[in-house]
Amino acid sequence: MRKLSIAVVLLGLGAFGISYADEHDIRFAAVDVYLDSTEPVAAWQFELGDRAGIMKVVGVEQGDSPAYARAPYYDREAVRLGKADRIIVADYSLADAVELPSGRVRLATVHLMLDGDDDADFNLLLVTATTYDGVVTDARISLDVRTGSEQ
Repeated sequence: MRKLSIAVVLLGLGAFGISYADEHDIRFAAVDVYLDSTEPVAAWQFELGDRAGIMKVVGVEQGDSPAYARAPYYDREAVRLGKADRIIVADYSLADAVELPSGRVRLATVHLMLDGDDDADFNLLLVTATTYDGVVTDARISLDVRTGSEQ
């Protein structure tokens, strides 16, 4: 009898899980953030949000430049707690100007969980990009979204 009651409870929990999954379309995406600058960039900061309100940040990884060898700075605690519905990401390098990236460079990849059927409406803002001597450079920022099937 005890085995039967445990089986009924587990079956009920499984049905709840299936029902919950059907009601909530959860999917994952990776957003590659790129900076285009004619001058070598020593420090940068951007903000990424979603006007549709379906985005949660689940991780951030470093970009392509060896000048920024570690993961960039962001609020890791907010991401860990699942409270990052927007994110500010930044990094800097003390490398010589000849070692700093210029042209188009991937700054970071932001990994997201998207909740719902709607498409995210990303809002990407370049807060700053500076040269090795602290001068703000005229740079552009862009993103490329990869979904689960493209990753």
